[in-house]
Amino acid sequence: IDFDSVLENIKYLNSLVGEGSSEIEHTPWGARLRRPEHLLLTLYRNGIVMGHGAFRPYQHPATQQYLQDIMDGYFPSELQPRYPDGV
Repeated sequence: IDFDSVLENIKYLNSLVGEGSSEIEHTPWGARLRRPEHLLLTLYRNGIVMGHGAFRPYQHPATQQYLQDIMDGYFPSELQPRYPDGV
């Protein structure tokens, strides 16, 4: 696994969703700034952990697809059910 390329592509994808930016959230008393939800991805020598989920070894087909999507410059396809309207 080329970790440098994975990290570079993750930075690119994060820039597409406005990493570090805030959104205006209207409240009954006015408005406030809210940061978008983050999804933590931890890379290990032998696998990944997404969010607070289980450890996923690199040999697992779903993990390979997840990383291939990132390497191809796309958001992982397994996130589509969680974010049906996009990121």
